[in-house]
Amino acid sequence: MADDTARDAVQRDRAQRIAEAVGRGMYARDHTAKALGIALEAIAPGRARMRMTVRPDMVNGHDICHGGMTFTLADTAFAYACNSYNRAAVAASCHIVFTAPARRGDVLTAVAEEKALEGRSGVYDIAVTDQNGRGVALFRGHSRRLGSKVVAEEEVV
Repeated sequence: MADDTARDAVQRDRAQRIAEAVGRGMYARDHTAKALGIALEAIAPGRARMRMTVRPDMVNGHDICHGGMTFTLADTAFAYACNSYNRAAVAASCHIVFTAPARRGDVLTAVAEEKALEGRSGVYDIAVTDQNGRGVALFRGHSRRLGSKVVAEEEVV
Protein backbone atom coordinates (compact mmCIF):
# COMPACT_ATOMS: atom_id res chain seq x y z
CA MET A 1 0.00 0.00 0.00
CA ALA A 2 2.78 2.44 0.89
CA ASP A 3 4.51 1.64 -2.42
CA ASP A 4 1.30 2.45 -4.29
CA THR A 5 0.93 5.75 -2.43
CA ALA A 6 4.53 6.72 -3.17
CA ARG A 7 4.16 5.69 -6.82
CA ASP A 8 0.94 7.74 -7.10
CA ALA A 9 2.69 10.77 -5.60
CA VAL A 10 5.56 10.45 -8.10
CA GLN A 11 3.08 10.15 -10.99
CA ARG A 12 1.10 13.20 -9.79
CA ASP A 13 4.31 15.20 -9.46
CA ARG A 14 5.42 14.22 -12.97
CA ALA A 15 1.97 15.07 -14.41
CA GLN A 16 2.14 18.49 -12.73
CA ARG A 17 5.65 19.14 -14.07
CA ILE A 18 4.45 18.21 -17.56
CA ALA A 19 1.48 20.58 -17.27
CA GLU A 20 3.74 23.40 -16.11
CA ALA A 21 6.17 22.80 -18.99
CA VAL A 22 3.26 22.86 -21.43
CA GLY A 23 2.05 26.12 -19.90
CA ARG A 24 5.48 27.73 -20.25
CA GLY A 25 5.93 26.43 -23.79
CA MET A 26 2.49 27.46 -25.01
CA TYR A 27 2.64 30.89 -23.39
CA ALA A 28 6.04 31.60 -24.97
CA ARG A 29 4.38 31.16 -28.39
CA ASP A 30 0.93 32.58 -27.52
CA HIS A 31 1.03 36.00 -29.14
CA THR A 32 -2.75 36.42 -28.89
CA ALA A 33 -2.78 35.93 -25.11
CA LYS A 34 0.11 38.32 -24.67
CA ALA A 35 -1.46 40.98 -26.93
CA LEU A 36 -4.70 40.84 -24.92
CA GLY A 37 -2.90 40.85 -21.58
CA ILE A 38 -4.12 37.33 -20.74
CA ALA A 39 -1.97 35.81 -17.99
CA LEU A 40 -1.63 32.15 -17.11
CA GLU A 41 -2.15 32.01 -13.35
CA ALA A 42 -2.20 28.24 -12.83
CA ILE A 43 -2.11 25.01 -14.77
CA ALA A 44 -2.51 21.39 -13.72
CA PRO A 45 -3.47 18.21 -15.54
CA GLY A 46 -6.86 18.95 -17.15
CA ARG A 47 -7.13 22.41 -15.55
CA ALA A 48 -6.04 25.99 -16.17
CA ARG A 49 -6.75 29.44 -14.76
CA MET A 50 -6.23 32.59 -16.85
CA ARG A 51 -6.74 36.28 -16.02
CA MET A 52 -7.41 39.37 -18.16
CA THR A 53 -8.19 42.98 -17.33
CA VAL A 54 -10.83 44.58 -19.57
CA ARG A 55 -9.06 47.49 -21.29
CA PRO A 56 -10.73 50.45 -23.04
CA ASP A 57 -9.94 48.90 -26.45
CA MET A 58 -11.93 45.77 -25.44
CA VAL A 59 -15.18 47.66 -24.84
CA ASN A 60 -17.91 47.69 -27.51
CA GLY A 61 -20.55 50.28 -28.51
CA HIS A 62 -22.66 49.38 -25.46
CA ASP A 63 -19.74 50.35 -23.19
CA ILE A 64 -19.35 46.74 -22.03
CA CYS A 65 -16.65 44.18 -22.73
CA HIS A 66 -16.99 42.80 -26.26
CA GLY A 67 -18.19 39.20 -26.12
CA GLY A 68 -15.34 38.17 -28.39
CA MET A 69 -12.87 39.23 -25.72
CA THR A 70 -14.63 37.14 -23.06
CA PHE A 71 -14.81 34.24 -25.51
CA THR A 72 -11.08 34.53 -26.25
CA LEU A 73 -10.22 34.46 -22.55
CA ALA A 74 -12.37 31.35 -22.00
CA ASP A 75 -11.03 29.69 -25.16
CA THR A 76 -7.46 30.36 -24.05
CA ALA A 77 -8.06 28.69 -20.67
CA PHE A 78 -9.68 25.78 -22.54
CA ALA A 79 -6.61 25.46 -24.79
CA TYR A 80 -4.18 25.32 -21.88
CA ALA A 81 -6.29 22.79 -19.96
CA CYS A 82 -6.78 20.41 -22.88
CA ASN A 83 -3.09 20.53 -23.83
CA SER A 84 -1.83 20.11 -20.25
CA TYR A 85 -0.98 16.42 -20.73
CA ASN A 86 1.53 17.34 -23.49
CA ARG A 87 -0.65 15.82 -26.17
CA ALA A 88 -1.48 18.52 -28.72
CA ALA A 89 -5.21 19.23 -28.86
CA VAL A 90 -7.41 21.74 -30.65
CA ALA A 91 -11.02 22.82 -30.32
CA ALA A 92 -13.50 20.65 -32.21
CA SER A 93 -16.39 22.84 -31.05
CA CYS A 94 -17.30 25.27 -28.33
CA HIS A 95 -20.26 27.17 -27.00
CA ILE A 96 -20.56 30.17 -24.68
CA VAL A 97 -23.38 31.69 -22.67
CA PHE A 98 -22.89 35.28 -21.50
CA THR A 99 -24.53 35.55 -18.08
CA ALA A 100 -23.62 39.16 -17.17
CA PRO A 101 -21.71 42.01 -18.80
CA ALA A 102 -18.11 42.76 -17.94
CA ARG A 103 -17.04 46.39 -17.87
CA ARG A 104 -13.94 48.45 -18.49
CA GLY A 105 -11.46 47.83 -15.66
CA ASP A 106 -12.98 44.51 -14.61
CA VAL A 107 -10.48 41.74 -13.94
CA LEU A 108 -11.84 38.55 -15.48
CA THR A 109 -10.73 35.07 -14.49
CA ALA A 110 -11.43 31.97 -16.56
CA VAL A 111 -11.16 28.60 -14.82
CA ALA A 112 -11.11 25.58 -17.12
CA GLU A 113 -11.86 22.11 -15.82
CA GLU A 114 -11.82 18.81 -17.63
CA LYS A 115 -15.16 17.00 -17.47
CA ALA A 116 -14.45 14.01 -19.73
CA LEU A 117 -11.47 12.61 -21.60
CA GLU A 118 -11.78 9.49 -23.69
CA GLY A 119 -9.37 8.56 -26.45
CA ARG A 120 -8.76 11.63 -28.59
CA SER A 121 -11.84 13.57 -27.37
CA GLY A 122 -12.26 15.77 -24.33
CA VAL A 123 -14.94 17.99 -22.80
CA TYR A 124 -14.04 21.04 -20.72
CA ASP A 125 -16.16 23.55 -18.81
CA ILE A 126 -14.86 27.07 -18.32
CA ALA A 127 -16.38 29.57 -15.90
CA VAL A 128 -15.55 33.24 -16.36
CA THR A 129 -15.98 35.50 -13.33
CA ASP A 130 -15.13 39.10 -12.48
CA GLN A 131 -13.01 40.35 -9.59
CA ASN A 132 -16.04 40.08 -7.27
CA GLY A 133 -16.72 36.45 -8.17
CA ARG A 134 -19.78 37.37 -10.24
CA GLY A 135 -20.36 35.01 -13.16
CA VAL A 136 -19.80 36.61 -16.57
CA ALA A 137 -19.89 33.59 -18.90
CA LEU A 138 -20.05 29.80 -19.08
CA PHE A 139 -18.14 28.09 -21.89
CA ARG A 140 -18.03 24.45 -22.90
CA GLY A 141 -15.32 23.22 -25.22
CA HIS A 142 -14.88 19.90 -26.99
CA SER A 143 -11.27 19.08 -27.80
CA ARG A 144 -9.66 16.73 -30.29
CA ARG A 145 -6.14 15.40 -29.80
CA LEU A 146 -3.83 15.51 -32.80
CA GLY A 147 -1.19 12.95 -31.84
CA SER A 148 1.81 15.24 -31.48
CA LYS A 149 3.51 16.72 -28.41
CA VAL A 150 3.22 20.35 -27.29
CA VAL A 151 6.73 20.58 -25.83
CA ALA A 152 9.82 18.40 -26.10
CA GLU A 153 10.49 15.93 -23.27
CA GLU A 154 13.64 17.84 -22.31
CA GLU A 155 11.50 20.91 -21.50
CA VAL A 156 9.85 19.00 -18.64
CA VAL A 157 11.85 19.82 -15.50
